[in-house]
Amino acid sequence: MGIEEVRIRNLEHKGHRSGWLRAAVLGVNDGLVATASLMVGVAAASASLSNAKSILISTGVAGISAGALSMAVGEYISVRSQTDIENSDRLLEIAHLAADPEGELEELVEIYKERGLDDGLARQVAQQLTEKDALNTHLRDELGHHPHSKARPVQASIASAIAFTLGGLIPFVGVFAPTFSKISYSIITFAIVGLIAAGVIGAKISGSKVLLPTLRVVIGGCLGMAITAGLGQLFHASVA
Repeated sequence: MGIEEVRIRNLEHKGHRSGWLRAAVLGVNDGLVATASLMVGVAAASASLSNAKSILISTGVAGISAGALSMAVGEYISVRSQTDIENSDRLLEIAHLAADPEGELEELVEIYKERGLDDGLARQVAQQLTEKDALNTHLRDELGHHPHSKARPVQASIASAIAFTLGGLIPFVGVFAPTFSKISYSIITFAIVGLIAAGVIGAKISGSKVLLPTLRVVIGGCLGMAITAGLGQLFHASVA
């Protein structure tokens, strides 16, 4: 067996990570972009104030706290809705199997025929799987419900909150950087480094190529910071 074959065999599918990966990636990106944009906007608006740094620290803490809680609640409600749909489908399929088992068997036969099996083999497979576990067979093959992709609202909520906090802390640390002449520049620098890291890590975890996903994350984040900084500068000019 060649080296390439060994490498391919050692690769694993990433579908089992979908329950938390989407929430975590979204949380990190939101934490970075939202916190950095908020702090850059406030930095631009309060540049001439003597207590600008204190304002930025308070803004960062409030932004991270509120954002993490908002992400957790929003993710829980969103994923919980998906769980409710899955539970509703399960109850409906139980009723269908009780009311018309022959019709449900024929549904399976047609599904397997559409996937390439001939009529005899499709019927044999459908009968054997129905005898073993009719309900889960229909949930999997008719409705596409799989255990590894099952909605997990608590897991998604926690992952989202933690990821948002970690993402938000990256630009927040920029406030304390001693090597930059302007706080807003250090916030932006830390945020861009964080966006690059988030893009690379997210791509690696999901098993995709690194360059394009990372570029999307960085460009989107920089656009958000630029717009917010412009609005902050506009507000500062209007009250100066």
